[in-house]
Amino acid sequence: MKTLIAIALLSQSLAWGQYKLEAGGAAPVAADQVAKAGAKIVDGAGKTVAEVWLRTPIPTGAKSDQQAVTLPEVAHGTFMGLIRFAAKYEDRRGQTIKPGTYTLRYSYFPQNGDHQGVAPQRDFLLLTPVEADPDLAKNPTFEQLMEMSRKASGTPHPCVFSFWKEEESFEAGLKQLGEHDWVLYTKDGGIKLGIILVGKAEG
Repeated sequence: MKTLIAIALLSQSLAWGQYKLEAGGAAPVAADQVAKAGAKIVDGAGKTVAEVWLRTPIPTGAKSDQQAVTLPEVAHGTFMGLIRFAAKYEDRRGQTIKPGTYTLRYSYFPQNGDHQGVAPQRDFLLLTPVEADPDLAKNPTFEQLMEMSRKASGTPHPCVFSFWKEEESFEAGLKQLGEHDWVLYTKDGGIKLGIILVGKAEG
């Protein structure tokens, strides 16, 4: 099934209308596992900001016993796609991400009391520099993935995108969520997904 992708970027200083979506090229790695063409975001000056390639189809298996996750059938650490930034970028926590290509892997935040109110669900995508993630077929443990993603953020906190399986009907594309967040809604192999790619975490 063709992966439908629409992505929007927003910053506090630039309006949505200054960005547009274009078809991207082939993925720089793992081209046999992700969408054939990426989704390319360009700014008002025509400069590429980011390209995204989601894995298709998403591999699923037996459901885990994890609570408050929307994709229990996806194993922890599963390779979910790639993202490439053309320039420095900031995640929702304000952490700077260097230009380059990053893997996206499935994880969830721990139930230790430190993440209350972060999101309604525990599902997240963690970024790792592609050169630090050479074996895409291997699913890292929770601690291994946290350490890998700290190489993307350069801080003690991993670099993450809030991510979930969407139960409501939607049209693939961009929608604003709250005051700061912009969400990619997409359908991948029959699984409906939402990903906050740009925004600002509250609190």
